[in-house]
Amino acid sequence: MEVNLLSLEALSRNGHNLQLGEFECAGPYQIPVIQPVPKMAKLRWIPFNSAKTDALRGAHGVHFFIDDYLFERCWNDPARYAKLLSEFQAVLSPDFSMFTDYPPAVQIYNHWRKHILAAYWQRMGLTVIPSICWSDEKSFAWCFDGEPIGGTVAISSVGTQKAPEAKRLFLLGYNEMLRLLCPSEILFFGDVPEGCTGNIEWHTSFHSGLAHAQKKR
Repeated sequence: MEVNLLSLEALSRNGHNLQLGEFECAGPYQIPVIQPVPKMAKLRWIPFNSAKTDALRGAHGVHFFIDDYLFERCWNDPARYAKLLSEFQAVLSPDFSMFTDYPPAVQIYNHWRKHILAAYWQRMGLTVIPSICWSDEKSFAWCFDGEPIGGTVAISSVGTQKAPEAKRLFLLGYNEMLRLLCPSEILFFGDVPEGCTGNIEWHTSFHSGLAHAQKKR
């Protein structure tokens, strides 16, 4: 990224977090590269909106498979939340939404935002596992840019299995992810649809965990 002509103060005011630094980039949209993370011992993963009150940070990982507004603060104040997240065993890259009805420019920007934060967190010494996300077939041209080859990745099926077209796109993107990234391990949050293969480590989704907790009340 060509940012050296601007002061860090000006960059921090522009809202795009270019002050976080320059990183190795991939693809036509210069997506910052996330370095691969090898297989880890199984962790309990908590949603980001529970991170601040968690008493066992050193034993947990943090995921972002929740509504965007619940973790937008990581984007608005990256240094502050990098410090908080550094207390956890590992974190996933922030899962900014790429819905199929979003304009392509918004989808690409959210993919870029995910990667510049993840690359910044890795530079700060955090263990960051990439959350892999895609939209429709057109997004396959760029949505895997910056993701590591091999290593551990994370996937969420939440919200993808209700409509036939959404189910089709999920499996199509999943198989493209396998083909391009060859992950050694897949942390899978939510129901695993038929046809999803690979070295899957299953985790409950935040929403199903919340529903279970409400039933126990």
